[in-house]
This record gives sequence, C-alpha cells and structure tokens, in this order.
Amino acid sequence: MLSVDGLAVEFSGKTLFEDISFVINEKDRIALMGKNGAGKSTLLKILAGFREPTRGSISYPKETVVAYLPQHLLTQDTRTVFEETAQAFSAITEMEAMIEAMNEELSTRTDYESDSYMELIEKVSALSEQFYSIEEINYDADIEKTLLGLGFKREDFGRMTSEFSGGWRMRIELAKILLRRPDIILLDEPTNHLDIESIQWLEDFLINSAKAVVVISHDRAFVDNITTRTIEVTMGRIYDYKAKYSHYLELRKERREQQQKQYDEQQKMIAETTEFIERFKGTYSKTLQVQSRVKMLEKLVMVEVDEEDTSRLRLKFPPSPRSGNYPVTAENVGKCYDEKRIFANANFMIERGEKIAFVGKNGEGKSTLVKAIMGEIEHEGVLTLGHNVKISYFAQNQASLLDENLTVFQTIDDIAVGDIRTKIKDLLGAFMFGGEESLKKVKVLSGGERTRLALLKLLLEPVNLLILDEPTNHLDMRTKDILKQALNDFDGTLIVVSHDRDFLDGLATKIYEFGNQKVTEHLEDIYGFIKKKKLESLRDIERSQS
Repeated sequence: MLSVDGLAVEFSGKTLFEDISFVINEKDRIALMGKNGAGKSTLLKILAGFREPTRGSISYPKETVVAYLPQHLLTQDTRTVFEETAQAFSAITEMEAMIEAMNEELSTRTDYESDSYMELIEKVSALSEQFYSIEEINYDADIEKTLLGLGFKREDFGRMTSEFSGGWRMRIELAKILLRRPDIILLDEPTNHLDIESIQWLEDFLINSAKAVVVISHDRAFVDNITTRTIEVTMGRIYDYKAKYSHYLELRKERREQQQKQYDEQQKMIAETTEFIERFKGTYSKTLQVQSRVKMLEKLVMVEVDEEDTSRLRLKFPPSPRSGNYPVTAENVGKCYDEKRIFANANFMIERGEKIAFVGKNGEGKSTLVKAIMGEIEHEGVLTLGHNVKISYFAQNQASLLDENLTVFQTIDDIAVGDIRTKIKDLLGAFMFGGEESLKKVKVLSGGERTRLALLKLLLEPVNLLILDEPTNHLDMRTKDILKQALNDFDGTLIVVSHDRDFLDGLATKIYEFGNQKVTEHLEDIYGFIKKKKLESLRDIERSQS
C-alpha cells in the first residue's frame, strides 16, 4: 500500500535517521515508538507528504488516500462545528456541484453537433460515473455519529469552532479524517485531548473500520489495544517488530541484552589486541602480526548498544508533613457558570493517604472541582481542607509559571532538598534533561519540555496533598513509569485528573466520576470502574430495546 525506501533525514549537520526502509500494508496497525527527539513525528510528516526527506523515497498507488493528524493544528473559525466537520466531504460535494452545473449547461445549449458540446457530454459522463461509483454515504448521520463518539453534544453542532479550545478543535479535525475513510491514517498523539469514553470509541473505530493506521502515542493501553506491529526509531535506524507494544518491550529487552553481550566481548577483544600491539610493536619478529592487528582494529565495525532504558530508576521524594485525617471534605458542593449547571450536591470525604482519580467526559467539571478545592473559584456548598494541609497543584498552564532566566539545572537545584540533591543529574536524565540539555535556559524550551520540568519541580517540594491535572500529556512511556512509581511511593494524599487508563491502573484506588451534573464515588480501581460502566451501558441498551 505504501513503501518507504532508503529514507534519510539530515539537518544542522546531524543525521536524524539513515537508510530506513519498510512497507505499510492494508490492515496494518503500527505503533511508531522511540524516545522524544528520535524522529518519530518527522517520519510521520514525511509519510504524510508534509516534509521532504534528505534522501530516499515514499511511493504508493495514485488513488491511495493518506490522512494525517498532527499534534498541533488550527481549525478555521468561520464555520460551525457541523459545517467544519462536513468539509470531510468537500471533494464529493464539489464533484456533485460540477455535475449539476454541466447538466445545466447542456440543457441550455443548442450547438448539439459542435466539438465542445461533445467534449462536455464526455466530461459529465466520466465525472458522473466516478461520482456514482463512490459508496453511498448518509453524510449527516455519519457526521452526527462521529461527533457524538468523540464527545460533542448535539447542542454543540451549531456553535462556531472559535468557541472551542485547542483540544476540541483537534477532535473536529480527527472527525474529518475518520469521515474521509482514508486508506492510511497517520495519528500523532491523538489521545492527548480525549477523555476515556472518547478514547474507547476511537479504539473501536480504528480496530473495526480503519484500513491501515500508524500512530505515535504515549498512552500504553491505547497502543496495546489497537496495534499489531511496532516500529522503533532509535539511534538513526529502525527495528520492525510484528508484535504489539507489550510484547515488543520483551523483544527489545532481549535485543539489548544480546547487544550488550556482543559489545562486552568486542571491548575485551580490543583491549587484548591493543595490549599485544603495545607490547610487541618494537619487536622485529612480531612486526607482521602487529601490523595485521593494527589493520584489523582500523577496519573493525563497532558494536552499538541502544539507549539505556531509564524506567527502572526509582525516585524518592521528600517525606510529607503529616496532615489531618481528612485533607478534603465536600458538603453539597456545586458550580454554575451563568445558567449552565456543571455539577451539584457533591458530597465526599478524602482520607489521608488516599489516591483518587477524577474521570469523566471533558466539560463535566473535573478541573472545576480542582479549582474549587484550590480556592481559585467561588462555589456552592462547603469545601473544607484538613489540619496542616500543604497543597501542590499541577495545572495545564503550570509551565508558564517557571522562571525563564534560570537553566533547567538551576530550576531543580534551587528546590531540591535532602537525599535527592545527590541524584539531580539522574533525575534530570530520567525526565529527558540529561547532559547539555540541563544547561538550557527555560526560555528556549518547547512547551512539552517546560511541562516536564514544571512537573518535576512540583514533585520535589515537601507537600501532603498533590493535585495533578492531566500530568501525562507530554510524557513518554518511560518517564510516565518513573512518575507513576514516584506517586505510588508518595506518602501523602493524591488527586489526579487523567484519561490515561494505564497510568491510573495500580495508582488510583478510588474513582470519582463526573457526569450528568453529578459527582459519583466508585470504590473500584480504574479497570473495575470501566467494566462496571460497560455493564451499565449494556443494561441501559437492553432496557431501551425492551
């Protein structure tokens, strides 16, 4: 379906990757993996035709439709949500309009014998044949189904796209891609702005309705559920595994162990050979043997070991000062914006040391309740913080609060206390700020880099109530593993707003669900909660059918 041959990308004297070749076949579900900066997004842009490689080629049949969802995009502000989504069918509607215009022209002309009249007949016949060969689609119904699946409500359809945040515009663009029914779908971090229900809907669509998919994602559960093949981009080359992500991790571990063994054997041989050369280089009877060994070393192809996996690094954060038994208590808490009710009558008590997840569709009040707990907004009812509660809050705009004139190292060095000070370099390396990266000024960091640094800074401060709002959006899987382990070891109380099922699995022991203007407590873990919700949905369907 799509063939990549001898691809190479170089910029600023650096080779990103070299001589990459692979084929994407129909029904392939490929996860593109590798650490940040390895070239995954660049490779996806080349596949989409948005960037040219330094060398090599991409080839596919002329009629192949390739659709690409980048991490960052801009949707036009001149249309409603429904009108913008309907742009997915613009080529077909334009074709229909052209046929109507040509038929109108044929009905008014009288030069039946002219060459131009005959050409017009041929054109309208060819275009009509192409138009009627397209599978019949109920556009309005398909648009509605797709928008609802991605979390929009019917009342949103007539609203202007300018009223929506970047995350919701991303969903509009994703809807347009899915409705085009492309041959190959290229997705760069599609789940960053989706809630759990929308992610599950997207998984179902990609598994059952898509032809071929290539996805970059740091959502382990999403990747494991939809993919059957993993292409790892590392150190300028690729490794292609016919395996889903969790199996690929085992195979990669075996590969690295084998590389390390070969590397150690080669280093031993080089040391012995070098010793022989130094020992006998002035001995006449050994001249030929010395020269032979020198030439052998010159021609030696060095064994490379792939990047070290830092996910085993454990971080021990400062002990939490002891708080009261109930850090947060809510009594009949609610919130309205103008006449729009977000939620009402929320009643709960969070015990010291509990790890809580806030889940639910976007716009149902998760971040609103967090802001109420922080005292940032007014609300109905009473919210009480327990004795000696010290809060750290990671918000979506946390990165903008960093001091831009400090280096990465200074940002962490200024707040690190206790044993952690001896591990600052390891810590920075684990969060992808190793080596020269730690000397960069904050003002030159990308948005994703700032987010990681803000999160790391937050986790070093001695507090007893951590509130994290979507902390994993810019973290790769290894960094997420380090963060998750650190949070599991955290001896204070944790509230995390997240749609990342794998991140919440084994971390959150209680779920607060936001939906239908209510906050509902669930005593299950995340997968127990999802299973329960599916059963409830099935019962609702059965009741409506009966």
